[in-house]
Amino acid sequence: MRRFADVAMTAPLPPLKPIPIKERLSVVFIEKGEIDVLDGAFVVVDATGVRTHVPVGGVACVMLEPGTRVSHRAAALAARVGTLLVWVGEAGVRLYSSGQPGGARADRLLYQARLALDDALRLKVVRKMYALRFGEEPPARRSVEQLRGIEGARVRRTYQILAKQFGVTWKGRDYDAQAWDTSDIPNRCLSAATACLYGVTEAAVLAAGYAPAVGFIHTGKPLSFVYDIADVYKFETVVPVAFKVAGSGTTANVERAVRLGCRDVFRQTRLLDRIIPDIEVILAAGEIERPPSPAEAVEPAIPNADGIGDAGHRS
Repeated sequence: MRRFADVAMTAPLPPLKPIPIKERLSVVFIEKGEIDVLDGAFVVVDATGVRTHVPVGGVACVMLEPGTRVSHRAAALAARVGTLLVWVGEAGVRLYSSGQPGGARADRLLYQARLALDDALRLKVVRKMYALRFGEEPPARRSVEQLRGIEGARVRRTYQILAKQFGVTWKGRDYDAQAWDTSDIPNRCLSAATACLYGVTEAAVLAAGYAPAVGFIHTGKPLSFVYDIADVYKFETVVPVAFKVAGSGTTANVERAVRLGCRDVFRQTRLLDRIIPDIEVILAAGEIERPPSPAEAVEPAIPNADGIGDAGHRS
């Protein structure tokens, strides 16, 4: 006699219809629990046996902190619905590993790599990133390295302005990921805030079919392109949240306060609506034709469903 569990595993399931990134919640953090699929639902079971349902198909990124265990079925379900799982350290300050829902597409990867490997094309892309980030055209006749230096000076100045605005004692960006508790509160808040932004951005980059490692301003790191794209939004979203929490006077669980603030600002700025279209605009600044997609190419991880009418109708 076949067990009920065996029958349930082999029974045909209706086709999943993944929710587009722009319509999802941004990020969920999970710690100290066992993650599994029970009764068809993605759940977290704590030490006392209490189940907490996580709507995994409606989340862009799930950040797994120390103390979590993930079953094979849970990881498979997250991949099927296009939700990125990221294994991180305490408060998200270290990234150990991540899944790839859909992964990079060959045609998009070749397009991205061509832009990154040609110095002239790369400069055009970097200039577009600069313009989107600061709301003005960058100085003419500057190399990528010079623009990086100008950007760094503006970033340091912005940190000082925000610190003064929120009454924070700012000694500069300085923290040790291996000794988290030794960092001051402003740096801990900034690290927690940027971890949220990087997780959401990586999920969008993968969903769009691009490679996180092929960057333009940042290079040589597994998430170089993620850092490039996240920097476009950093100072309008998560950095003010970090300084606001740091200046509030609270010292207990500031990381959680930062996460809640980031979640709210992601919703207010409609960040998930913007990331993938902005990636296309940034790369289009290279002014080259995208290579045609081969007939056998894998489709996007989370395609937009075709509507029943024109752009003015809701499907």
